[in-house]
Formats: sequence, C-alpha cells, structure tokens
Amino acid sequence: MQEKLKFWMKATRTFALPVIIIPVLLGAAGAFSWNDMFDPLWFIITLIGAMAAHLFSNMINDLWDYRNGADDKAEEIEDGIPTNSGLLTSGALTDKTFASVTWALLAVAVVCGVIIGAVRGWPVLIIGAIGALIAYFYVAPPLKFGYRGKGYSEVAIFIAFGILPVMGSYFVQTGTFDVRAFFLSFPVGILTTLVLYNHHFLHKQADEAAGKRTLVVVLGERKGLILSKWFTILAFLTVILCVIVGALPWYGLISLAGFIPLIQVLRSLGETNSPESYPPFMGAALRASVRCGGLQIICLLLQGFLT
Repeated sequence: MQEKLKFWMKATRTFALPVIIIPVLLGAAGAFSWNDMFDPLWFIITLIGAMAAHLFSNMINDLWDYRNGADDKAEEIEDGIPTNSGLLTSGALTDKTFASVTWALLAVAVVCGVIIGAVRGWPVLIIGAIGALIAYFYVAPPLKFGYRGKGYSEVAIFIAFGILPVMGSYFVQTGTFDVRAFFLSFPVGILTTLVLYNHHFLHKQADEAAGKRTLVVVLGERKGLILSKWFTILAFLTVILCVIVGALPWYGLISLAGFIPLIQVLRSLGETNSPESYPPFMGAALRASVRCGGLQIICLLLQGFLT
C-alpha cells in the first residue's frame, strides 16, 4: 500500500500541492479577517476541489508533453533534467491508464464545484471552468499556449494559482467579491508563476528541441534570469501594495521574510549556469511562495482574532 501511494504521489506530483493550498487558505483567511466569516465545511469542499483540479493540471500537462514529444526529448538530451513523472516514458503506466486517472481527478473537482455552485452561487462554476480550461489548453491542442513563448503561460499561471483560488475561496465563504482579495492574490500568484518560470530553466534544451517555446527558450538563459529577478521584485512590491490597500495589516510586511531563500539562490547564479544549478532555483521559488503566503495567512488570522 505504501509503495502504491508513493507511485501515485509521483504520478500526480503531489509535492507541488502547496501552490494551490496556500491561495485557498489566503482567500478563507481574508474572509475571516475582514468579515468574521468562516464555514469549515465549505472550506474543506473548496480545498478538496482545488487540490483535485491542481493534480489534474499536473497530470494533463505530463500527458500532453508526452504526446507532443517533449518528454522524450528531455530523456535524449545529454545533461538534461527531466521534470515529468517519467512514468509514461518508462512504460510504468500506459497512456490510457494515465489519462483515466487524470480525468477522474477532474471529475472530483467538477463534483465539488457543482456542489458549491448550487449552494453558494453560480460564480464558482465560472471560476472553476476558467481554471479547467487553462489547465487543459496549457499544453493540449489546438491552443497549446504553454508552447507559444509570448508570456501566455505566465499570465495563465498567475490567474489560475493567484486570482482564481484566492477570490474563489473568499467568495465561497462570503458570497461576495472584495477588491482586497484581488490584491491579496498578487504576491502568491506572482511567486507561483515564478515556480513555473524557474522550472523552465531545467529543461530549456529539451523544450527547444520539442518546439516548446517557453519564455526561457525565447529569451535565452541570461535574459531569462534577468526577467526572473524582475518577477521577484514585482512580487516583493505587491506585498507592500497589499498593506497599502488594506488587504494585509501593517505587520503583514513580515511575510517579506519569505523571499529570503529565493534571493539567496538568485545571488548565487551567474549569467550562465550548469543544469544542476536550476533545481534549487525552482525549489527556492516554491519555498518563497509557501513561506510568504503562510506568513500572510497567520497575519490575517491574527488580525481576525484581534478585531
């Protein structure tokens, strides 16, 4: 049983679940802090649906990268670092089985969305539908906007892992939208976008060989790293913006400490780097997203209890 669990955790890449858990928590924490509202049942259903949708996103990405040949290119290139689960390229899972589990996860997300939408309001269904379309067409034809290299994928990730889950979670709790939730989604949305963006440095050569024109492929390593630094600065500034507009209390500035691991790795990188330098770069962005968002959640809960 333990081996099977590890197998499917690898297939679904559960290690990345915090990037959806944090924004859902942020939206609910905002509802508690600003409106003194929190329903644990609806929060749990929201979280289950969001997690299922995220795992679906991970698997549909792997499935279409495999079908489009990007995974095979990653295996062929010397010094390449494949970042897919490897279960399709190795033959450990068939395309059919992998696809069946992928669509089952989407079904769980849809059921949760329909339940919430029926009771809490139809906007939840629109939010869920937008997220599902982004997840599917990120690598699936005919759009495959993750392959187009014009920043479409970065905008999509910002929306899917920032604006939609934060505002959606807030709406489930309150039945309304609030501009503060919109601004609150910026730091976590940009940092999660950085997780994906920095991830592209790991398999730049494979993506290029497979015709996957990510921004890193288009810009090249040196300019790509410069853009990563600007993303980091922008995320840093949006934390301050959240305090200015009242989305965070003044002590929410402590969440800036979450940037420390990312800044440390950025400072250690040169204009060009070995492939082994980039897994820590992606990991630093993930830690920054979780730590910054986690500290903001704590600050919002504290504000809710104190007011």
